[in-house]
Amino acid sequence: MNKTILQYFEWYLPDDAQHWKRAAKDAKHLADMGVTDVWLPPAYKGADGIHDVGYGVYDTYDLGEFNQKGSVPTKYGTKDEYIAAVKAFHKAGIGVLADIVLDHRIGADHTEWVEAETVNPENRDEITSDEQEIKAYTLFDFPGRGGKYSQFVWNATCFKGVDFDASTDDNKIYKFIGKKWSRNVDKETGNFDYLMGADIDFQAPYVTEELYRWGEWYLDTVGMDGFRLDAVKHITSRFFEGWLTNLREKSGKELFTVGEYWNAELPILLEYLDNVHNSMSLFDVGLHFNFFNAANAGGNFDMAHLLDNSLVQARPENAVTFVDNHDTQPGQALESFIPAWFKPLAYAVILLREGGVPCVFYGDSAGIPHNDIPPMGEPLEILMKLRQTHAYGPQHDYFDDYNIVGWTREGSEEGPGLAAILSDGAGGEKYMYVGKQHAGETWVPQLPTEDAAANEPVVIDEEGGATFHVPGGAVQVYTKDS
Repeated sequence: MNKTILQYFEWYLPDDAQHWKRAAKDAKHLADMGVTDVWLPPAYKGADGIHDVGYGVYDTYDLGEFNQKGSVPTKYGTKDEYIAAVKAFHKAGIGVLADIVLDHRIGADHTEWVEAETVNPENRDEITSDEQEIKAYTLFDFPGRGGKYSQFVWNATCFKGVDFDASTDDNKIYKFIGKKWSRNVDKETGNFDYLMGADIDFQAPYVTEELYRWGEWYLDTVGMDGFRLDAVKHITSRFFEGWLTNLREKSGKELFTVGEYWNAELPILLEYLDNVHNSMSLFDVGLHFNFFNAANAGGNFDMAHLLDNSLVQARPENAVTFVDNHDTQPGQALESFIPAWFKPLAYAVILLREGGVPCVFYGDSAGIPHNDIPPMGEPLEILMKLRQTHAYGPQHDYFDDYNIVGWTREGSEEGPGLAAILSDGAGGEKYMYVGKQHAGETWVPQLPTEDAAANEPVVIDEEGGATFHVPGGAVQVYTKDS
């Protein structure tokens, strides 16, 4: 069965603490859709309590169990409901990926006086002030949890810097005296170690020891099957390779893992994968932006180059492909939302080709009511089902035209194969080979269309090929008539 991940959240879900309950009820339906794994949002308490999406991490040991930050549940529900949802997914045969956010902490319980110096936000290696004493939000002692699960107290020695001085109300990037930014991080802004909040010091042994302990506790408590790692470009690449190795050895599980390294430059992604010895996959950011550029070019994008400089083309075994996510949706910092007309084309690319692991966005499958964006509906459902029933066997590519491109899958014992053809401009046709073993078969279009030619069946000729049709600005998929 082809692996298909569903990102089971979007940014604007209601703050009703009901998401884990909804997830548990939805498990069987998702399995029927062809979902093999779900990526769940951060399950621990954020600084904004029940209103926190989960990336403003406060206490990673509080999975909706303690009265902290104004609520017991997180935005998504309680600890018991979270674990029940994981069990429901497992019962449905679906694996669970937990969202891991370890770059920073936000919402400290107390301030501390710390010696620091400011840095240039555009070049973090450039010091822009003398040493000064600031009041930093760096002391986390979690009074609501009272030391349960871990008595570790986070203080200024556990962090490298902050972006706020409570004594002056100044917002600047302050690096603590005696601390150094990690060198093996993204080189944007000179050095992109610092992202937000209180920046965790992964060079401090007592910090990494605690994070190793927490990882073991989290895996033992919840029983997830893998991870989505947040903001890996800001964290020394050495940490996660060791962290994952430890958990894999302790659990004996594969623990499929995908990292979010938000950079569209292929050489940078490949360098990171080399640095972590391919111990994880990465999201294919370059492919996402190819989709975005093609969708916004008014039919003037050269579709022959749709896969250029993508991770799935260069290292498919480490690529998780996606169309959109919670960061690219409207209103978010990395907004680059793919227009509705191009979504079926993009999903056909990530779902029906042999390279990479596709990740479907909840906002596309369930809609985004906050922005009046409806679900994709039938086209996405059909493409997801075709991935499981037909997308198998050797692949033949036809990325050889400015507008009309396609590929075929010959089929295997797992499924009978398919032919996909798409165009960002005018409709048309393309002759494609599907395998001589299919000669004489009738193949029928699977996606609804008003285009007469793209609605007609085709017969595979003696050479194993046929002329397939596509409507303008659309995709069509053909499979053997059953």
